[in-house]
Amino acid sequence: MRKFLTAKWHDLIMANYEIDPSLLTDSVPKGTELDFHESRCFVSLVGFMFLDTRVLGLPVPFHINFEEVNLRFYVKRETESEIRRGVVFVKEIVPRFAIAAVARVFFDEPYEAWKMSHTKTENELSYSWRQGESNNTLSVRIGKRLGVPDADSHGEFIIEHYWGYTKHGCDRTDEYKVEHPKWELFAAEKPFINVDFDKTYSREFGFLTDAEPHSVLLAKGSEITVYKGERIS
Repeated sequence: MRKFLTAKWHDLIMANYEIDPSLLTDSVPKGTELDFHESRCFVSLVGFMFLDTRVLGLPVPFHINFEEVNLRFYVKRETESEIRRGVVFVKEIVPRFAIAAVARVFFDEPYEAWKMSHTKTENELSYSWRQGESNNTLSVRIGKRLGVPDADSHGEFIIEHYWGYTKHGCDRTDEYKVEHPKWELFAAEKPFINVDFDKTYSREFGFLTDAEPHSVLLAKGSEITVYKGERIS
């Protein structure tokens, strides 16, 4: 596999919502199936920092460090040698048009450019994004270090996915690999989620605006490598 992108993903806030899997049926890429943890189906709202970003080994001026917020769900694909656990993105939001354009061209991922900002202090982490009348915030207080989550735990299920899948119509699916070491978690205290899911994503997810998340996780992150995608169906 050819390396396409390297970066650091740091300071990941993950708000995880249990949903009816029927809401995702039409979005599951061919060749994959929904992945569940303890019979529960999740979508995750994830805010994080993209740092030291390089495409094909080269930094792109003014596009090295930036925020991203995405909504994703979880799938798996069984091969002859392994079960590949991965994610599918509903939408990925970044602050610069060029970033979104490159992601759409090379990966056909659902990227959009919005106005974004973040703040981080010793005790607090926050992401904000807005477009038109839609103003959104995701924040937590940074609690104690929890370490790497236990095997088969909810925390491991949410953060340890190493494949991405992109649906192209009814018959084509692209698969790409993401490499990173296991991530440490910190306690995500006093989470604040003010997100208009209807305007930001779609009417299907509008009910999440007033829903309580099943969990909110805070991951330290690490260096990552994304490999060029390949068609699997």
